Amino acid sequence: MADVKKVVLAYSGGLDTSVILKWLQDTYNCEVVTFTADLGQGEEVEPARAKAQAMGVKEIYIDDLREEFVRDFVFPMFRANTVYEGEYLLGTSIARPLIAKRLIEIANETGADAISHGATGKGNDQVRFELGAYALKPGVKVIAPWREWDLLSREKLMDYAEKHGIPIERHGKKKSPYSMDANLLHISYEGGVLEDTWTEHEEDMWRWSVSPENAPDQATYLELTYRNGDIVAIDGVEKSPATVLADLNRIGGANGIGRLDIVENRYVGMKSRGCYETPGGTIMLKAHRAIESITLDREVAHLKDELMPKYASLIYTGYWWSPERVMLQQMIDASQVNVNGVVRLKLYKGNVTVVGRKSDDSLFDANIATFEEDGGAYNQEDAAGFIKLNALRMRIAANKGRSLL
Repeated sequence: MADVKKVVLAYSGGLDTSVILKWLQDTYNCEVVTFTADLGQGEEVEPARAKAQAMGVKEIYIDDLREEFVRDFVFPMFRANTVYEGEYLLGTSIARPLIAKRLIEIANETGADAISHGATGKGNDQVRFELGAYALKPGVKVIAPWREWDLLSREKLMDYAEKHGIPIERHGKKKSPYSMDANLLHISYEGGVLEDTWTEHEEDMWRWSVSPENAPDQATYLELTYRNGDIVAIDGVEKSPATVLADLNRIGGANGIGRLDIVENRYVGMKSRGCYETPGGTIMLKAHRAIESITLDREVAHLKDELMPKYASLIYTGYWWSPERVMLQQMIDASQVNVNGVVRLKLYKGNVTVVGRKSDDSLFDANIATFEEDGGAYNQEDAAGFIKLNALRMRIAANKGRSLL
C-alpha cells in the first residue's frame, strides 16, 4: 500500500464517496481534501460541505465549473460534430477531463500527493480520470477504492456507513433502479431493467424531456447565431455558453428531443446498455452541421468527417489531454474561422429539422447552383472532360479484359 499523507477526493456527498472518504481516512491514515464540482447536474452541491465537515475534513472545495465545462470542453467537442459509434454524444465522457484537471490543480494547491475517485473497476470513468491525472501530474498517486476494497454491493456500502456513523439514508434498503450521471450536457441511465437489452426503458425514468407523443402539437422555431463555430445567441439574444446549453436543454426537452437508448462498447471490453437524455446537444449537433454546410469548403468538411471518429474515440477512451487530441483540436478550430451565421430550426415531437441557414461567409452561390438560367456562371460542357479523366483507369481495365460484369 502506497504511503499517502494527503489525498484529494472527487466527492459528491452521496453514498459511495461518503464511504470512500471514511475508508481513506481509516485505510491510509491520511488527510482527505474533498472536491465537489458543479457541472450543472441539477442537484444542490453545497450540502456536500456540511457532510465533509462532519467527517473532519478541513479543506473543502466546491467549485461552479459550468461555464468552463461548456466553453472549454463541450463547445470544442461540438465544433468537431462529435458522435461516438454513430449515436452517443459523449455527455459523461467530456466531463471527466475537467474533473481530472481540477483534481490535479487542487492537489498542487494543497500539497496533496494523491487523488481518489469513486469510479468502479468495470467502467470507463476510472480510465478517463486516471489518464488525465497522469498526463497533468505524472508522479501523482491514484487511489481507486473499487479496485481495492470488498464493499462490492450497495448493501455492503450501507452497512459500512451505518457501522461508522456516516449519515446516509437507507430508504428502506430499497435499491435505486438506475445508476445515473448528470451534467449540463446530459443525463445517463444504466442498470435496473436496462440490463435486459430486450426490455423497453420505463417512461418515468426520463427527467429532462417529455415523450415525443406528449410533446406540443405546435412546432417551436429557434434561431441560433454562430461565431467561429460556437453558438453565441438564441433568437438574437446573446448568452454565455452555459446559458446557451441550459436553454437548449429546456426548449428541446419540452419538445421531446434528445432521448437515446443504445448499447455501447466500453473501453474495458464489455458491452453496456445505457439510456441518454441530451436535448441541447442534439439540437447543437444538427445546427452546427447546418451552418458548416454553407461555410466550409467541401474537402475541409469531408476531412473533418474522416477525423471525427478518431476524435470521438479519444474523448470516449480518456485521451482528452493527449497530444494527438490537442493536434486534432487545433485543426478543427482552424476550420471554424468562417463558421459564422444563423441557423433556423423547427422542433416538433422529438425531431429537429433545419429550415434555414444564412451567413456572410457562405460559399453557397445561387447563381451557380440554380436550375434556371445561370447567365453563363457555370459551363456544363466542362463536366465531360472531368468525367472522362476520372473514368480513364476503369476504361483501361475494361479494355484489358477486367470487366466487372
